[in-house]
Amino acid sequence: MFVSNVCVWAPPADDLSASPKLEWTQPIFRRRLSQLTKMTVQVARDIFEGYGIDKNTKIVFVSFRGELEREFKVNQTLIQDDQILPAAFSLSVFNAAAAQATIALGLKGGYNCVFPSGSNFADGFLAAAAPVLAGTEENIVFIYADENVPEYYKEFLQGPNQPLAFAALLSSQKKGDALELNLDNIPRTPQEFINAFKK
Repeated sequence: MFVSNVCVWAPPADDLSASPKLEWTQPIFRRRLSQLTKMTVQVARDIFEGYGIDKNTKIVFVSFRGELEREFKVNQTLIQDDQILPAAFSLSVFNAAAAQATIALGLKGGYNCVFPSGSNFADGFLAAAAPVLAGTEENIVFIYADENVPEYYKEFLQGPNQPLAFAALLSSQKKGDALELNLDNIPRTPQEFINAFKK
């Protein structure tokens, strides 16, 4: 399997809650999006439009926590008001980031979302790569994203809090300067994945 066209977005170290501005989208669309979703939409645009990838290519989205802050607020509202607003709920679900990316970019290939237990990046990556490794898909767009962990969850955090998103094309055929990966050299962390593509 070959990996290419890696696109990364991360907030600056002095403002881990920063998000991409998404100025190419309508204000009514972007104003309700979380950091996680904005980063996901940005890297999806960078890879699909930046590299001219067919909009029928399937996406596999992987996250260790998903919409953590938005889910907390929905739960808080449920406890305080005994109700959940439909719009707030729809943006809090695990697949919200991938769904918003497909809407923003008019993507038609569909998506799957993977929550690897124990923050095991390699398992999430292998789940994304499975259709390519099995020969049922020639290409998959792999997207990983995790947002800044809110203060009220920091005491439960295991491992580093590194908000970032990246996208990559997983292919059965070598394209350009693609990196070949096999079961013996799968990156174990998001940072290890990014470092593999640094020139």
